[in-house]
Amino acid sequence: MTDLKWLVFGFICAASAAQAQDVRLNSAQARGALDDASLLRALDDTAVPQDYIAAARADYRRLLTALYAQGYYAGQISITVDGTEASRIAPLSAPSSISKVVINVSPGPRFTFGEVSITPLPMGAELPQDLGPRQPARSGQISSAVSGGVNSWRDQGYAVARVASQRITARHFDEKLDVAVALDPGPLVRFGDLTVTGNETVSADRVRQIAGLPTGEVYSPSDIDAAERRLRRTGTFDSVAVTQADDLSDGAVLPMTVQLDESKRRRFGFGLEMSTIEGLTVSSFWLHRNLLGGAERLRVDVEVAGIDGETGGTDYSLRGNFTRPATFGPDTEFFLTSELSREDEPDYLIDKFAVETGFSRILSDDLTVRVGVGLLTAREESDLGAREYTLLTLPLDATYDRRDSETNAKSGYYLDVSSTPFVSLGADVKGLRLFGDARGYYSFGEEQKLTFAGRLQFGSIVGADIDQAPADYLFYSGGGGTVRGQPYKSLGIDSVVGGTAVTTGGTSFAGAQLEARYRVRDKISLVGFYDVGQIGDTDLPLEDGDWHAGAGIGLRYETGIGPIRLDIGTQASGDDAGEDVQVYIGIGQAF
Repeated sequence: MTDLKWLVFGFICAASAAQAQDVRLNSAQARGALDDASLLRALDDTAVPQDYIAAARADYRRLLTALYAQGYYAGQISITVDGTEASRIAPLSAPSSISKVVINVSPGPRFTFGEVSITPLPMGAELPQDLGPRQPARSGQISSAVSGGVNSWRDQGYAVARVASQRITARHFDEKLDVAVALDPGPLVRFGDLTVTGNETVSADRVRQIAGLPTGEVYSPSDIDAAERRLRRTGTFDSVAVTQADDLSDGAVLPMTVQLDESKRRRFGFGLEMSTIEGLTVSSFWLHRNLLGGAERLRVDVEVAGIDGETGGTDYSLRGNFTRPATFGPDTEFFLTSELSREDEPDYLIDKFAVETGFSRILSDDLTVRVGVGLLTAREESDLGAREYTLLTLPLDATYDRRDSETNAKSGYYLDVSSTPFVSLGADVKGLRLFGDARGYYSFGEEQKLTFAGRLQFGSIVGADIDQAPADYLFYSGGGGTVRGQPYKSLGIDSVVGGTAVTTGGTSFAGAQLEARYRVRDKISLVGFYDVGQIGDTDLPLEDGDWHAGAGIGLRYETGIGPIRLDIGTQASGDDAGEDVQVYIGIGQAF
């Protein structure tokens, strides 16, 4: 490549300030790198002469480093302050005023890589292709390749791998850069004991159990990362840092230390959500993060819903949830939940008590499965009559979450599938409830201002008829969770029982929600949405049943806990399409 012409950055000042006067450069790429590196270019009108002298003296090294990063190893740099080279001006001898600062940079030719050797590398590791012949000899690529080689050894258990020697030679006549780096893998290392520091109320033994660092096993950076994730996942600690000792102990064993900062043990919160049809929902919770000294969590939730709504009466619920991390392994959590509730819906009234226990297993960073056993007893009143029942349930759930954010996703996808077999005690009722929820997100542009979000839902009751399955196991459509713009649970199954027309939920459900979200300000976004839903009386979704749809617009305002959501929707199908307006207000995206 031909030599780049001289680069001139001019600075003119009045009294003690300077402003850029002249910038000339043929290469926009080199100009940007040098401009970003210069401290002189970053000074503003508040700078005094001493600031300019200090920045000028520092710029020699910074600009040279920027040239190396672009592959220029024969550059020449001159920085003059009113005609005097800045390197000759002592920092404490700055003039009382400065009228002109000029930076002259001659990059010289761009070098390419010559002979490159980074050895030894572990089996399967190779040098990056950008270190090959005729490739620009950027210094950053050398550093990255060396770091990659060292990390490759560490990934295979050689925790103290290091650079033993390095020789970098610029052959100016050939405009080539030769690189020779010798790596020293060191011994194969095993994890030593984990020392716990910073814990106050959580026992050290429980910290070790939760971290799950495999003492005595071959060292692996991924095991350290996993230990930190497990400890953070408990929600008991504000900060977690696992570090390794500086020196090995006997037998190539590496002692480890975890530094913790515990969170406040108790927390209290509340929430509000409002819909013109569903009414007002008020909720509150109390949380203890370390109930028994082993990072056990106890959360109690109280919720009152349907206040002044058009969805039947007012609903009440009291829920308790106890979890214990690292039960039968660091990635397995024990849970025990209970709920006492009244659900007063347009088509049924249920008073219920349910308890469930089981285990949640994290199979990977994205995949979690949950299995349990539950007991449910309820009294139910509906158009089909009154009844009491007790059910034994065996819930199974799997969640695969690849979203970039739980509260305001812009990319990725989310899948959740649940299966709940149930059998009554004392009556011949049994069946299986299936439900699935799939969501996807895709954004456009570098700033990701436009996001398309989609959601598909399906549900099915297998083995139990409408009059056998619990009323709250059946499916309805309409409202904020399914089809916005349509009245709450307005779509069900109409039938005639004993000469009387009744409405119940269906044994199958299919729904879709589509949104286009556009950010018009840093914290404000506009949303357009279209939702559809279908309810059937067979166990196969989409086989038979009625459809309805809703559409509308929304507004989002970003906060630290998620966007505040305002959606305004109306019916997009049926005889009353476009006549009624539903309003939904809450925190977080609709999905």
